[in-house]
Amino acid sequence: MEKPGHVFGRDWEWEALSEFATGTQAEVAFGVVSGRRRQGKTFLLRSLAEALGGFYFEATEGTDVELLRLFGMALARHTGSPVGYPFADWRDALTFFFSLPKDRPMPLVIDEFPYLMKANPAIPSILKQEIDLRGRTHGGSSNARVLICGSALSVMGKVLAGQAPLRGRARLELLVQSLPYREAAEFWGVSDPRLAVMLHAIVGGTPAYRDEFVAGDRPASVDDFDAWVARTVLNRRTSLFREGRYLLAEEPAIRDPALYHSVLAAVADGNSTWGGIAGHIGYKSADIAHPLNVLEDCGLLVKEKDAFRSGRTRYRVAEPLVTFYQAIMRPEWTDLSLGLAEEVWGRSRQRFLSKVMGPHFEILCREYALRYGRHHFGEGGIGEVTSGTVADQSGRSQIDVDVVVLGVPYPGEPRVIKSLGEAKWDKVMDLRHLGRLRRARDLLAAKGYETENTVLACYSGAGFDEALRAEAHDDPGVLLVDIPVLYGMSRAGF
Repeated sequence: MEKPGHVFGRDWEWEALSEFATGTQAEVAFGVVSGRRRQGKTFLLRSLAEALGGFYFEATEGTDVELLRLFGMALARHTGSPVGYPFADWRDALTFFFSLPKDRPMPLVIDEFPYLMKANPAIPSILKQEIDLRGRTHGGSSNARVLICGSALSVMGKVLAGQAPLRGRARLELLVQSLPYREAAEFWGVSDPRLAVMLHAIVGGTPAYRDEFVAGDRPASVDDFDAWVARTVLNRRTSLFREGRYLLAEEPAIRDPALYHSVLAAVADGNSTWGGIAGHIGYKSADIAHPLNVLEDCGLLVKEKDAFRSGRTRYRVAEPLVTFYQAIMRPEWTDLSLGLAEEVWGRSRQRFLSKVMGPHFEILCREYALRYGRHHFGEGGIGEVTSGTVADQSGRSQIDVDVVVLGVPYPGEPRVIKSLGEAKWDKVMDLRHLGRLRRARDLLAAKGYETENTVLACYSGAGFDEALRAEAHDDPGVLLVDIPVLYGMSRAGF
């Protein structure tokens, strides 16, 4: 089914949803859609239901009786009944729900499913029983294509896990993520790649922020960026102003917001290890296991393993706006609440460059290597793209490698390192940066890694000096990636 013109991007998500909804099997099918808030899940599902004449119901917080009544009223509107259906219970409601599709497959969507689960914990079990009654073993008595959706990742992650009633029933599991950074720039209508990186460091690839939160206001140029920050994200009158707080408050698994804010602030300040986070907030390492796990389950923290140090993991904040809030806004909340946006931004801009832009640029460089730049790294698949730390015993130091591209692991064979990269947002890169990468490559080769064809990549937001450019020209194993290359606007240098 062709994607509607009003849906931007989301090609593979739409393909997955439309294939599921129009499948020809003569039996009920069940799918789960999840993702962090503001990513456009509701927009996609509403568009799907409208395109196929399906039913869409968005649950709200409320009692079981009230939600059952609202469900009956929504079904009545869908079928053209003048009055709501007075269902006796949810089993009664779902029996009618499954009877809606008659002669063709039809999507039946229940959005914000966690609200139903909260009001009536038996809903998943009832839904499972009704699906089983209309499955293949019972003659496939329904053409329903049932989709449940939710933004509370800590809840949705358990819908199909372990011994959950609906485990094994889903034919579709779709996670709607933020727009890739190139699509995000196109969505915002930003053609200057430098401006695109700076904008993405604050709003990321979350579609809702463009229209629903800043009413289409976007920076006109790099020169307008500072003024845009002051009039939107730091402006106490906009919805974006408190969004960094609300994203945490909306998670049902979080009962002590102060502790979780402190953990996020520690990570945003550059404390990426378990011990570093604990020390920053004054806790023992053992005492932060639960908040770290909850924030990871909620999709607010991402845990990434070190490429070269077994057992060592690093954390980063998943949502750029949360990083910006914790690093820039939360420490200045009193003055921001008084409307002193320009003053706060004036003294915070340097912190923005060091705590937000630098780390975010590294993230984009890793995404480039994984999503857009794999043709640079020779044949064979990519096992993972991460960062890593290489111990240099002779110098009693360590080399931090920002972008590590590893090949697919095969048992009994040396791990192939496809690329080692260093990323600098605000520094012109020179031969010293390349020298560190060469040293890291040699140390890893001595440890048994396969580095014969390792590409040494320099990623820079400020450019490269002439000596490094000349070296890249002469050495095919050296890759230079600037911001235009990052956004596909020019060819990478060798």
